[in-house]
Amino acid sequence: MKSICIKTNNETLLTYLLNELYTCNLQDVCFSQNQFKHYNNIIIHYTGKNADAFLHHISDILSYMVIDELEEFFLKDSISQNYFYFDALERKKILDNCFDICTDNFTNYFDKKFSYLTKQFYLYIKENKSIVLTGFIYFRLKRYFSMLDEIVDEAVNQFIIEKEYLEFVSLLKLYINSQSSQADILHIVYCENNPILLDKNMNQIDIHEYLLDAKYLSDISFSNNDFLLNTLLSLLPKKIYIHLIENKIDEFLNTLILIFENRIELCNDCPICYLYQNTKKDIKLK
Repeated sequence: MKSICIKTNNETLLTYLLNELYTCNLQDVCFSQNQFKHYNNIIIHYTGKNADAFLHHISDILSYMVIDELEEFFLKDSISQNYFYFDALERKKILDNCFDICTDNFTNYFDKKFSYLTKQFYLYIKENKSIVLTGFIYFRLKRYFSMLDEIVDEAVNQFIIEKEYLEFVSLLKLYINSQSSQADILHIVYCENNPILLDKNMNQIDIHEYLLDAKYLSDISFSNNDFLLNTLLSLLPKKIYIHLIENKIDEFLNTLILIFENRIELCNDCPICYLYQNTKKDIKLK
């Protein structure tokens, strides 16, 4: 017979473990809960012949418990300890970024955490009859906490980038609203990161012409989108029609919409759209 005693005073963890044991339908297993001097104990007895499979199953339950019930607290604690200089709302945004990071790459992050946790729990309960959850988690799962710290660091980097981006947009909006327009209407034919800028008479505007009078250029690269944004900031049109040749809105277009707001109008069904859609098809055929 193999017996394991799990010790904790955390009521949430006790409830979680008891629910899992009640519903897991493990054969040849019985368990009980007892209150002793220092801890609430869950004592599990296994009388079957495959003790190794039993230990793996208990390790899985304990690993899910850490991730499901404790991980959010650990992330919050890491943010508070390492990035205490952010205010409460900023820390909440960083925590949300942590959840997004784990969700967007769920398989990778979950597999790394879960495989590490199950291995550590299995190795310990294989050699020991009892486990104090709090002590084990804080003193024997160092790599798990390092993984969480890495997620927090990435979340903070995202937050800083987002914050700088929003500040950048706000500054450009202030500039736009403080200056006079130099054009009534401009058309942007947008396709494959190679925009074409047209005036109200459908004459093409050279977006490189306004380089010497640059209001904005990327610190990293000088793409056609950079030149386009700079030209728009130089001309400050009252209305901008964006013709979506591929019917897609990318990050750059979202930025234009944020900056120019109600000056922007999107279009994918007009003579200009048809003209450039057909031009693109002709180029592909050739």
